[in-house]
Amino acid sequence: MTFIDTHAHFYDAQFTGEFDPFVARADEAGIEQIWLPNCARETMNDLMALADRLPGRCLPMTGLHPCYVTETVEDELAAVEDWLHRHPFPMIGEIGLDFYWDMTHVERQFEAFKTQLAWASRHRLPVSMHTRSGHDRNAFAEAADLIEKLALPNLTGIFHCFVGTLDEAQRAVEMGFKLGIGGVVTFKNGGLDKVIPHIGLEHLVLETDAPYLAPVPYRGIRNEPAYIPLIAQRIADLQQRPLAEVAAVTTANARRMIEF
Repeated sequence: MTFIDTHAHFYDAQFTGEFDPFVARADEAGIEQIWLPNCARETMNDLMALADRLPGRCLPMTGLHPCYVTETVEDELAAVEDWLHRHPFPMIGEIGLDFYWDMTHVERQFEAFKTQLAWASRHRLPVSMHTRSGHDRNAFAEAADLIEKLALPNLTGIFHCFVGTLDEAQRAVEMGFKLGIGGVVTFKNGGLDKVIPHIGLEHLVLETDAPYLAPVPYRGIRNEPAYIPLIAQRIADLQQRPLAEVAAVTTANARRMIEF
């Protein structure tokens, strides 16, 4: 069986000095590719260095994460656009809305999100979207509303770290997006046990968000791509399918996305 981890910050400093063992464990787990979402200018060089070190295995993205949107947003976006002209990226990400940590730059988040969605449409690249709710605002709903309002052509991608309701899952699918399912699916009170049984496997892709959100039984410690089979197994259990089928279909889903 082979798998694709569609979202891992594998270039993060938490992996420094131990990189080879992490790669070896990913090999043993059958991880065919690891997709690398960017955060900001400050992470781009490390991300690209890893992609160059493991070409074809670690696939880079470029994008501005909403948590990195500040007064310097114009400069950050200019750097993303410059990278888009310099390298053939398979995706734009991680982009989106975050209402959890700080609401200071929410309006700038929306502007950055709209700009990057337009680039994705123009370049015919899928997006990896971050939508974290907080302060009594639903980031998924506001992101979906914006995408529907913009009605940009050629727009598709992944709702990364999807933890929403069944109605939200169905809305994402109807919009033509995949759901990125990670370690939360293994959490006792994660809520995805009420969603995954009712969503077709053809709409799902796997992710770790490493080094964050490790699945049970590793919850609370550093996550890594080698834990993808634990996520796949939980989906298999919830959908009453063989693990091999989950591996095959989610891997095919991911491959098709970057051939868009």
